[in-house]
Formats: sequence, structure tokens, C-alpha cells
Amino acid sequence: MDSSRLPFRIALSVNGKPVYVAVDVRRTLLDLLREDLLLTGTKKGCDHGQCGACTVLIGGRRVLSCLKLAASAEGQSVTTIEGVGTTNELHPLQQAFIRHDALQCGYCTAGQIMSALEIVADSAITTREQVREQMSGNLCRCGAYNGIVDAIMDVKAQLDAGAHAAV
Repeated sequence: MDSSRLPFRIALSVNGKPVYVAVDVRRTLLDLLREDLLLTGTKKGCDHGQCGACTVLIGGRRVLSCLKLAASAEGQSVTTIEGVGTTNELHPLQQAFIRHDALQCGYCTAGQIMSALEIVADSAITTREQVREQMSGNLCRCGAYNGIVDAIMDVKAQLDAGAHAAV
């Protein structure tokens, strides 16, 4: 038997909760999240890192989970769409996506929001053009791009207003 295929035990945090699991060293983080942890909000789109539907945050940075081996997430903090807001209290970005009609079929929305979370936290990104460039790895077959950019800019403006109000 090939010992490289034996389960590898990993410990990580998913949406703030500790997870201890044995995985095949070839298993992707996406498959671990969807199939083993039943966190199906993260979508399997192209499975080649080209569409962004599988975007999650690791340590606050966006990552394409279809390209990341689960074993390489050992000791890291992973946030999926299930860890953003709640049914009763949506995250401001989720509210903005609804308000700006930034979703249609919804398939890409989780990945769009996860990428947008990193962007709204980056004070160096200030223009629509910069937002479009940063979001270019997330595809939307429905073409909701203008609404997506509007939603991100809206939340960035809210954050800026809050920062100025705190001064």
C-alpha cells in the first residue's frame, strides 16, 4: 500500500471552531469543507481555480479552496460564507449585495462575498476600477458585476464614514 495516501491528521479552525480531521494528502480544502464538514456554501465551479466560486478566507486573505490541499491548511483559520453573518443578522456586505441587486442566480455569490471581504478591509483600494481589478478572478455568469462593485463601494463608504465619525 502506498503510504503517501494514508490519512493525514490535521487541526484547523473553521468559522471560529476547532476542527480535527484525517484527510487523504491529495484532498482539496474545498472537498474537505463541502463533503466532510458539510459546509456547502462554498461552491465547486470549475475546480481549476478560474472562477472564484470556491473562495474562502484563510487568515483574512482570500484563497481558492479548490487549489489548496486540505493538509496545507494545518493550523490555519479558515472562514467560509457560513461564518459570515447569520440568518438573523446579515453582514453589511451581504446586506449591500441584496440592496444593490448584486446577485441573480446566486451560485457565485458566496465566492464574490468572500473576495469582497478582503477588498473592503484594504484601505488602499479606493476606486471602482481597483475594485473591478481585484474582483476579476470571480466570475458571474449572470453579469451582476455592476451591482457587485456598487455593493463593495457602498460598504467601503460605510467603513470610511465610521472611521471619520470615530475621530
